[in-house]
Amino acid sequence: MSKIGESNFLFNFISPVYGLFYNSQKKKYRTSLEKVKKDFDISSFNSVIDVGCGTGALCSVLNETKISVTGVDPAKRMLNIGARKEENKDIEFVQAGTNSMLPYDDKKFDISIASYVAHGIKADKRKSLYLEMSRVSKRYVILYDYNSNRGFFTNIIEWAERGDYFNFIKNVKSELNENFKSVKIIDVDVRAALYICEPY
Repeated sequence: MSKIGESNFLFNFISPVYGLFYNSQKKKYRTSLEKVKKDFDISSFNSVIDVGCGTGALCSVLNETKISVTGVDPAKRMLNIGARKEENKDIEFVQAGTNSMLPYDDKKFDISIASYVAHGIKADKRKSLYLEMSRVSKRYVILYDYNSNRGFFTNIIEWAERGDYFNFIKNVKSELNENFKSVKIIDVDVRAALYICEPY
């Protein structure tokens, strides 16, 4: 599900629902990052920005690896859920739009990551997202998002959300190859992948 829209009203409104899935999201992220560790060890980096971090579940898992973590999201109530948790006291949560310039200097972070954000926005806004994530990243831009293995219920949910899921999964490989120097894809489960992109 996308965390980004033209307005953050919806995501502020449904933040309590997202909060209910915080622990299960953490478990899934932890399992996925452990699964890919031999191919791509995120804990080997010093700093990361999670763009569109929502309630901060991924931020929390990244923080467990002792990386310096910053999470940004336009929905203040989403951020508040993560910020209130004792385990996240070392994480910087910042309210910022992800369809605009991030409030950080060039190459501020070793890596940037966006989890289930890209598929929910149109192609032109994805390009802006890729460019901005590239600007603030020294090493890699990482998307944790759907792969091309469509599921019946996912199709229904994403159709109802009216994001750009269907175009994203059809064009993601060519789209990323157009916007990055190199792209490595690692499936983390049946319907999701890490897209590890090296900026120009």
